[in-house]
Amino acid sequence: MTTSTPAEPTAAAPLLDLQALVVSVRRRRRLWGSLALLGLLLGAAVAVLLPPPPTAVTKVLVAHQDDQPNDPGTLILTDVALLHTTRIADAALESLGSSESAEGFMEDYEGAGLTNNLMEIKATGDTGEEAVARAEAVAEAFVADHVRRIKQAAAADATTLLVQRDRMQTELDQVNETIGDGPPEGSPEQLANLESLFARRAELSSRISDFTQRAAEARVGTPRLIAGTQIVDAPHTVRHSMPKALVTDGGIGLVLGLVLGLVVAAVASVVGDRPVLRREIAAHLGASVTAEVSRSALRPGGPWRGRRRRAARTRLTSSLARTVRGSTEPVSLLELGCARGAGAIALDLARTLAEDEPVVVVDALPRHGPAARRRPRPGDPEVVGVERVAAVSPERRRIGVGSVAPGATWADLASLGTRTVLVVRAGHGTTAWLHTVARQLADRRVEVAGVVLVDPDPRDRTDGTLWDGPFPVQRARGERAARQNGGTSSTVQAVGDGTRRTERLPMWAARVPDSDQEAR
Repeated sequence: MTTSTPAEPTAAAPLLDLQALVVSVRRRRRLWGSLALLGLLLGAAVAVLLPPPPTAVTKVLVAHQDDQPNDPGTLILTDVALLHTTRIADAALESLGSSESAEGFMEDYEGAGLTNNLMEIKATGDTGEEAVARAEAVAEAFVADHVRRIKQAAAADATTLLVQRDRMQTELDQVNETIGDGPPEGSPEQLANLESLFARRAELSSRISDFTQRAAEARVGTPRLIAGTQIVDAPHTVRHSMPKALVTDGGIGLVLGLVLGLVVAAVASVVGDRPVLRREIAAHLGASVTAEVSRSALRPGGPWRGRRRRAARTRLTSSLARTVRGSTEPVSLLELGCARGAGAIALDLARTLAEDEPVVVVDALPRHGPAARRRPRPGDPEVVGVERVAAVSPERRRIGVGSVAPGATWADLASLGTRTVLVVRAGHGTTAWLHTVARQLADRRVEVAGVVLVDPDPRDRTDGTLWDGPFPVQRARGERAARQNGGTSSTVQAVGDGTRRTERLPMWAARVPDSDQEAR
């Protein structure tokens, strides 16, 4: 009897799976590691092949008339900006006796404000002596220009004050003349006017004295500013350390290359859309990940190969042997991105099964298959091509090995076996291609017994086992009851778009880790 259950709401997939992104970027460590190494080498090459030109440095103490304790540094920034003017450059070139243009010369020196009153000047040249001469010429030109501007400002202030004093002196002379022309005796109105004239004369005298004092102070303050503007550090060349330049430039190149590599790896991971986690691969293929093994464990090796790798390969072979022995139908291994590994797994499985029964391996791999081995071991099982599969005796167990990679022939999949184990390399197939593989196998009624994940991420803790329907114990009881009744039982779940799909029985994940970690 077929029952229908309402579809369970599924959580919306995140727009960006950070865990999958981190794993994908970590798997591309060769890419960003190579870019980081390239950046390191380029930085070191720049330090060796493009050394900085000879540089001289000097420091100038600049005194400002408007200095304030809370000045944020705007005055020294103005001085730095004035340093890069044609007036300073022309004065420096004139002292050097050079015919170089001012625009070109300004590119060879620069200034920086160290404090509110201290400026550093750097100049480059073809030789150290030329750099020192240029730095000294620029510094002297700036000091001379700054002193001239101070004198001009002081002279302008003093002139303004003296003009005001002279105007008041003229008015005072007129007041004195009026007072002198007045009668000694007169009316009360005349006497009151005379008193106001005396008051005005006293006020003008006071203001004239004030302007005279201020003009003198303006001139007195200029020598202090002139003496305060001077070169405090004589021009000298800057020592260039090659080891320090190698470390600095190499470190900068390493960081830039690493950042660029990580960005490229992240973008490639998002654009490529190649699942790497167990749960993603199992979900897109519609089959459980029953085992996982590293590519290094599947590579040919001698006694020097690690004990852990040999043990992982042995456990994988034992798990697949149990799956094949429990099936009365031919079982195949279909690879996606690991043809050599699938061929090695097929030969190991055939050797294990050959101890109990005759076995033949049907090789449908386009290349790197078992038939391509030039030196077969003594006692290896027979390997035939897919064109000779019809001539294989029914009494011999048949193990097919083929490919579901892009460009493979889908028509040969059913002839290799009605049940299959997919051998998939993590991060090789795109999401669209995994869906294509699942759809093609379903159309040809090839049952997927499980997925062997090759080269998994060692830090992957996601679950790769699919559970469709109720608890497996209840489903097992329903299956036994259906078998006793001579029929088959399947649970059909309604989907939101009106279609119906038959749920598969849950498959237990075999413990075939490459290390102490187990595949869930």
